[in-house]
Amino acid sequence: MTDATTPPPAPGTPPRADCVADAAGGLTFDMAVHDATAPVLVLRRRGGTGGPADEARLPLTPAGEGRARAALPSTMELAEGRWDLLLDERAVEPGIRDVRSLVDRIPDEKGPVAVRIPYPTADGRLAVRSWLRAPHAEAGDIGLGDGTCTVEGVLYGAELGPGAVAEARLGDRVHQVPADGAKGRFTFTLPYDDLARTPPPAGKQHLWELWLRPDGDAEPVRISRLLDDVWDRRSIHVYPVHRREGYRAAPCYTTDNDLCVRLTA
Repeated sequence: MTDATTPPPAPGTPPRADCVADAAGGLTFDMAVHDATAPVLVLRRRGGTGGPADEARLPLTPAGEGRARAALPSTMELAEGRWDLLLDERAVEPGIRDVRSLVDRIPDEKGPVAVRIPYPTADGRLAVRSWLRAPHAEAGDIGLGDGTCTVEGVLYGAELGPGAVAEARLGDRVHQVPADGAKGRFTFTLPYDDLARTPPPAGKQHLWELWLRPDGDAEPVRISRLLDDVWDRRSIHVYPVHRREGYRAAPCYTTDNDLCVRLTA
């Protein structure tokens, strides 16, 4: 991640884009487009229905030295999901990605929390992972005790009130523990033994999703960690496993950066 730019590709090679993220949530794409027939960079949501909400068209404007630039402003809504970049229906390859401004980002208090992180796919394409949450419960430090995990975080778009609880969910099973906090912060401690009352079968696992219900009448909010430059933290945030007779347990993140507790037999 530097201030340099990717050298322009030779004619006929796959298009390649450099990307810069800003702290407000916008993205700027720079690329050489000397062989493009339509000066538009397309973002298309993977698995969408093909409707207008599943495609964003960004005009490419001259940026000097044979390059062009497209901007995805923070004010443009992008539905949650994975968005592939296309130029003339050709997949765009990732160049330099400067996402330093996303580290320790503090979102605007107005409106939903919108996160866009550019990333390279496993097969070498450039894509954007988008989240759109309102309210949003941002996971922070996770402390590990004797058979428990304590989760701290920040709540955006809502406040804790009477009856606030954290919920561990597995299908139609819900286990609640009290949640405390003030000035937008929350914390709760979850005992693993409570989740292990119905242990998973041998060789299987239970993935308990963690939610925060800000007060007794509020809808639950999914607890995730989104406000940095990591698009998939499964192998980055790995926590020690608590071992007890009959089960093993540890906090973990999903491919969507949602917080869970994994329970294995």
